Amino acid sequence: MRLPAFLAHSLRNKVMVMALATTLVALLLSALGLVIYDLRAYERQATSDLEAQADVLARASAPALSFGDPRTAEKDLSVMRARPQVLAAALYTPDGKLFATYVKKGAEVPAFPPAPATDGHRVAEGELVLFRTVIENGDKIGTVHLRAVYQPWDRLRDYLTILFAVMLASLALAALVTNWMQRAAIGPILEVATLAHRVRETRDYSLRAQKTTEDEIGALVDAFNEMLAEAGRRAEALRLADERKDEFLATLAHELRNPLAPIRNALEIIRLARDDPEKTARAREMMQRQLAQMVRLVDDLLDVSRITTGKLAVRKAPLEVQSVLRDAIEIARPFLEMRRHRFDFVAPAEPIIVEGDRTRLAQVFSNLLNNAAKYTDPGGQVLLSVAPEGDEAVIRVRDNGLGLARESLDSIFEMFMQVDRTLDRSQAGLGVGLTLAKRLVELHDGTIEAKSDGPGRGSEFVVRLPLAYARVTDRDPSIPLRPDAPGRRILLADDNVDFATSLGELLSARGHNVRIAHDGAEALREAEQFHPEVAFVDIGMPKVHGYEVARRMRAAPGTARTLLVAVTGWGQENDRRRAREAGFDRHLVKPVDPQEIEAILEGR
Repeated sequence: MRLPAFLAHSLRNKVMVMALATTLVALLLSALGLVIYDLRAYERQATSDLEAQADVLARASAPALSFGDPRTAEKDLSVMRARPQVLAAALYTPDGKLFATYVKKGAEVPAFPPAPATDGHRVAEGELVLFRTVIENGDKIGTVHLRAVYQPWDRLRDYLTILFAVMLASLALAALVTNWMQRAAIGPILEVATLAHRVRETRDYSLRAQKTTEDEIGALVDAFNEMLAEAGRRAEALRLADERKDEFLATLAHELRNPLAPIRNALEIIRLARDDPEKTARAREMMQRQLAQMVRLVDDLLDVSRITTGKLAVRKAPLEVQSVLRDAIEIARPFLEMRRHRFDFVAPAEPIIVEGDRTRLAQVFSNLLNNAAKYTDPGGQVLLSVAPEGDEAVIRVRDNGLGLARESLDSIFEMFMQVDRTLDRSQAGLGVGLTLAKRLVELHDGTIEAKSDGPGRGSEFVVRLPLAYARVTDRDPSIPLRPDAPGRRILLADDNVDFATSLGELLSARGHNVRIAHDGAEALREAEQFHPEVAFVDIGMPKVHGYEVARRMRAAPGTARTLLVAVTGWGQENDRRRAREAGFDRHLVKPVDPQEIEAILEGR
């Protein structure tokens, strides 16, 4: 049901109407009860009075009835003149004949009944009619009949006039009380509503409602103010996240364009300097470096996706921390040398053993070393140290570079966080490396924290990992091939013609026998005729997809023992799982490092 406009848009009006309506209903019910009670009381009073008059008249008329003296009986009835409400009176003999009558002067009454009715009273045509038997010494000697005025409506009119005046006064008083209660109770709620409207229009979450009571309304005001504070914090977080997203996209575009420019230049150099082996060799080296940079960027973005979806996993095994750190140093050394930093590595001679994923931990520490090199001016100092402390292995990466402000020590690990926005964009990075490092350390049940004495005073990152006391074992996760074989029969299946052709030429140059297919059906035909030892298969091929190719090759006798390697742009954990279920032995993500392919072919 649609409310009237004055109620639909005003809580104050709703409360006022509700209070007055409640008061009015209560008054009406009370008035109705009082009127019904008064009418019944008036009837009982009139009947009782008339019965008393009948009793007096019966006792006074008894001698006249006994002696049959109608004249005396009429005199007895004439005393009713003193009762103005009595309109008529009559006496009847014991055998029911009319004996004597009385009619008030000027009164118009119907004719007396020829015979008395049964004892009792009734209301008829605005009159109260009564019959009463006269008893003398236990014998019936006659009947008294009285008619009296019965007009309760005049009394009711007066009564209703009084009730109406009382109701008006009560409603006025209720309105005054409700208005006072509105200021005390509804006022804070209206203030909250007004404030909510202001916040919606201005987006100013610093506004607060004033608390005036300690009751439920006060609790409502507190809750509203807390909601405003939380909404303000979330709005600020969204604003910062939006800023970081914009910065991240700008940085990503910059970071991707940087390697593409020298790659394009190198291609032009190779085209123009075909007869100069030295220039073409330098151009190829430059392309390899820039390609590695792009691969690293894409890998970081994939790891970000795995973090946000909760699919980032590690494969733990007992390992020596010193070996992991040496792997990280090898990864970061070219950048450290390019920046001309003095680098020191301090580690005890005794091996420090932890349970961890060697590749992922090397990623963590190479990331920290690269950051130290990046945010330290050329010619600075970077120190990497490891030592056992209690039940933990503590690894520290310290530099004398730009340092960190105190408020950045925690936020530095947030996604897309750029610590110093005044830096040259070539040194800014994507802002995901430390987020990855923190998550990877946490997956190893460890902690990472940043320390700094302030901007310009260097920084230190401390990683703590729980010690393990198991013996370090070597494991070979790959399917071994015959390392003494001079060349392999290799099938390349990929609908990207340039990729398949270039990789085929590379493998052929290294002495392998290579067949190429550009769709799944062609790959199955080549596999049936060629019986390859190794098959590099793309997943998203036309006609027959890579998963089905792997299943059919596993089912065929001639290719059941072929080493199947999935080569695809899909690198999520779910993609790797599906590849294993289809029968693939290995899973490589494009762009593929040729050294990875060579390692697979050599059985490493």
